[in-house]
Amino acid sequence: MKQQKESLRLLEEALNELESPKGSVLSAVQKISRASVIMDNTEIHTWCLIQLGEQEYTSALRKFVDTLVVRQEDDSKEVVEELAEYQREIDNLGLKAGVHYSNEELTAKYPKSGGGYVNIGFVEERYADLIRTKRGNDGTYYKNDLNRHINYVRKKAHEVASKLFNELKFSGTVSNCFDLLKNAVDDKLLDLDPVLAEQLMLAFKSVSSTKEEEWSQALTTCRRLLEGLADQLYPASDQKTNGRVLGQGQYVNRIWAFMDASIESDSNKALAKTHVDFLGSWLEKINKLANKGVHAELGQLEATKAVFHTYLVIADIMEHLSEETTNKGKPNINTATIDELEVLLSVNRNIAKEIFKHRIKEGFLDSDTLSKINGVGPKTVKKAQEEFVIDE
Repeated sequence: MKQQKESLRLLEEALNELESPKGSVLSAVQKISRASVIMDNTEIHTWCLIQLGEQEYTSALRKFVDTLVVRQEDDSKEVVEELAEYQREIDNLGLKAGVHYSNEELTAKYPKSGGGYVNIGFVEERYADLIRTKRGNDGTYYKNDLNRHINYVRKKAHEVASKLFNELKFSGTVSNCFDLLKNAVDDKLLDLDPVLAEQLMLAFKSVSSTKEEEWSQALTTCRRLLEGLADQLYPASDQKTNGRVLGQGQYVNRIWAFMDASIESDSNKALAKTHVDFLGSWLEKINKLANKGVHAELGQLEATKAVFHTYLVIADIMEHLSEETTNKGKPNINTATIDELEVLLSVNRNIAKEIFKHRIKEGFLDSDTLSKINGVGPKTVKKAQEEFVIDE
């Protein structure tokens, strides 16, 4: 709690600095940096270090940007290889496109007349000197370029500080707790079946609409989603389980049967199956009303309850999916082709070949050995963990 209060204080002071015409951008960035350390937000802390002129990052970014500009005029093999080398360097530093080097940031920082990749405090000082002496430039630095650089960092820092402040201030609220559940379910369902995941996310979007027909559509979507999920987990059959028919139309029974076979704890099993029974019966009742056009019974609240219950039921189901089921459809990195490595890891052909050759040489790949291959940085390892089954 003490750390949360300190972070909020720092971020509030940073926002005040950024919103004041006489506020110091340097001071604001320093405060955001300290708050990001307390909050253990490495991405934001690294961005702040770049604005503060940390050589480890700025040197690599400067080489990358300089070569990127050269390539616009010279597309020779040597320049392309040099650019790839600098790309690997910034990847290995953990720098991410769109976070640590966006087009807007490169445009603001590239001109040396605007300060380049130096401490933002130095940029503010040079700008203040030109304002004080009423000059447009001093032969090296130009007032307009310096001002453009300062305004970019001010705007970006305000965006970052506001986001961190709101995350911290409202963390632990019911809204955020549901967001945690929703994000977890969406991610796991995407692994199992992207089509079902899309249906669930669209149902959630529909209940936020002001249109009554979209609320009704959300209810229909929830039922179809459970039917599709049942097809994935427990295909229809002529058999019965505990007296329950498991035909194509009995999707609730089939989810129930999956839970019966997958959950070891009797108490957890009973609770999860009861929840599925309740949701299935309730959805059937509500959908019958919808089909009869009884819209008075189908308010936004009912639709929202249906979507929330669906998320809770799927959370129960996902908790008991085996690793094999969750990874269904993912290729194993130790049997992947060069084409799969290239496309799914978003790397060039040469790096895909290096990974392939290393696997043949060592006979096995895991996250640790993958990270030691030349040209493979943290970003690629993370991508591999997302796209492939990796037997650690």
